[in-house]
Amino acid sequence: MSTTIAGIKIPDSAMARAATEFVRDTESDLLYHHSRRVFLFGALTGERDGLEYDPELLYIGAMFHDVGLVEAYSSKTERFEVDGANAARDFLARHGASDYDIEQVWMSIALHTTPGIPKHMKPVVALVTAGVEMDVLGIAYDAFTQAQRVQVVDAHPRAETFKNDIIDAFAGGTIRKPETTFGNVKADVLALRDPTYKRANFCEIILGSAWDDRRGHAHGTGCGCRDHGGAD
Repeated sequence: MSTTIAGIKIPDSAMARAATEFVRDTESDLLYHHSRRVFLFGALTGERDGLEYDPELLYIGAMFHDVGLVEAYSSKTERFEVDGANAARDFLARHGASDYDIEQVWMSIALHTTPGIPKHMKPVVALVTAGVEMDVLGIAYDAFTQAQRVQVVDAHPRAETFKNDIIDAFAGGTIRKPETTFGNVKADVLALRDPTYKRANFCEIILGSAWDDRRGHAHGTGCGCRDHGGAD
């Protein structure tokens, strides 16, 4: 039986129900309720902006967007967003989704912490990020009515400690692979939660790279310069 919250119908297809069950079995209550709110706020944004989107794909993107924070689906070297996107890709493939649909969902998850880009992409990609930004950052808070906010939170509670709890969840999913936070917002999370974390600096990496621009060519074995047997 389908459920409607704040005027938004929760997708009730076999695949959507399987996604709900998967996330319920995989994630904490914190992340489950957050993910459902992300779908609802994303869908409300789509309705408000008059976007044509596939509710089922938006639901899968929202439900899987933080799966990469869970240890069982966390790789050793990829960003958690990519891990979640890969988990969603595998789930959709098992349910016979098209490559086009899989790509939309993959991008919606992989880019959901990359501000400024998703809003220019397909609605599913844009709306997952819109839902995340509303629930985590409060972006466009006043664009939702008080009734909408109350109904969403009544259905999927947001604890008084949510702000710190979600930061802790982000930290827990990235602290074992801090190198994956370079150039993204999770660097701020580890800077707050991990006293041993050292933020990589983009400019320091450029200035410290192997390129020796004084020579005007690629410096290395076989380049012909004095250091490698040439006349320089």
